[in-house]
Order: sequence, then C-alpha cells, then structure tokens
Amino acid sequence: MNSKLDDYRKYSNLFVELVRKGIKLKYRRSYLGIIWSMIEPLLTMIVLTIVFGTLLGHTGKEFPVYILAGRLIYTLFSQSSTAALKSIRNNQGMIKKVYVPKALYPLSSITFNYILFLISLVVLLMVSLVLGVYPTLKSLLAIVPLCVLFLLSVGAGLILSTVGVFFRDMEYLWNVLLMLVMYTCAIFYYPDKILRSDVGWILKYNPLFCIISNFRSCVFGKSMDMWMLGYSFVFSIFSILVGVLAFEKNQDKFILYI
Repeated sequence: MNSKLDDYRKYSNLFVELVRKGIKLKYRRSYLGIIWSMIEPLLTMIVLTIVFGTLLGHTGKEFPVYILAGRLIYTLFSQSSTAALKSIRNNQGMIKKVYVPKALYPLSSITFNYILFLISLVVLLMVSLVLGVYPTLKSLLAIVPLCVLFLLSVGAGLILSTVGVFFRDMEYLWNVLLMLVMYTCAIFYYPDKILRSDVGWILKYNPLFCIISNFRSCVFGKSMDMWMLGYSFVFSIFSILVGVLAFEKNQDKFILYI
C-alpha cells in the first residue's frame, strides 16, 4: 500500500500537468476560454427558468437559484464522469510508451472538471445575491456535499474508465444513463410530491439527488438532511472501493485493448 502511495507521489508533477492540459484542451479554439464556464451555466439557468418556470408555474425569485444550484452539481458529475470514462483511451499514446500510474488519468480528468466547477460557483453567488438569496453561516457547510460529490465522481470515474476500455459502447450507454439520472435529480422541478408518493424511493436512493438536495439546503441557509448525507457518503465510499478493486485488477490488461 505504501509503495503505491509513494508511486503516486513520485508522479505528482505529472498529475498537475495532466490537470492543466485538461483545462487547456477543454477550451481550445474557444474565444471566451475559461469564462465560458461561468457564462454557460448562467445561460442554461435562464432557459430552464423560462421554460419550466412557465410550464410549472414557479414564478418566485428563488426558482432560478434552485435550478442553477442543481444544474451545476449535475453538470459537474456528468462532465467529470464522462471525461474519466474516456481518459484511458484518450491517453493511449502515453500509456503505450512510458510507465505512469494509470489511475492518474481518470483522477486528473475529474480534478480539472472540479476546478472549473469551483469557478462557476461565482455565478451562483452572484445570481443568489441579485435575487435576494443571501448566504448564511449554514451556507459554509456546502463544502460537505461538495466533498461527497468529489468522492462519488472518483468512484464512478474509476469504474467507468475500467469498463470503457473493454466495452467501448459504454460511452454512448453512459450518455443515456446520465439523462435518466438527470430526470431523477429534481433539477428543474420541486420533488416534494414525488418524495411523498410510492415512487419517492427513486429519488431518495439516487445518491446524486441526495447531494444536490443537501447542497441546495446549504445555499438557501437550511439544515442538511442527515439521512441523505449519510447515504450519499456511504454510497460514494462503496463506489470508490469497487472502482479501486476493478481498476487495480484490470489495469495491466488495458494496453491490450486500447
């Protein structure tokens, strides 16, 4: 175990460079560059607020903040997991030439998306202040669901990057699954009625919904749901254990399939 950790420490500079490379490639040939990570969620929030605010009759000032908070969390998970899924194949040239701990590739893909997400939180703060949703001391606890989200992304990323090497169609299948996840995360609707119905378990046992719900609670200065926090944390740790086992068991076979 210690030798593994020493191995990763040895390549820490490479990890930093992979994160930088990911950020640069994401906005390559883009005139707005990294600023787009702030503009895109704002434009998406406006469209979703107009469409679903009109359809569902949600005209309150808090609704755009509600949508933006959920959309940011979902987008981070979606983009980081998808990037991790493709990370081994996208770096096949380096993998075939030199030895590098292969887990650095999915981990760096998740990390650079997380950095861009932290930048986009500036938009959430600005929109909240403009619409009268002011931060409180409880808002500082938002770091807790964000840490759980990072753990969930790492677990999902390790699993997906492993499966993606042997089953290339996983990229397309994951896009479909992400759409299903999105509709069970209550991004653009209030989940109260669904949670009280017979199908409420679909949301309650979706770890990403639990993270989004607690993050929103912090944004609006409310207390987090401890059951959702505990469940999402345990699920994330379990996914990491499964991901590490699957990745470590199969990483030596990657070079035969990429």
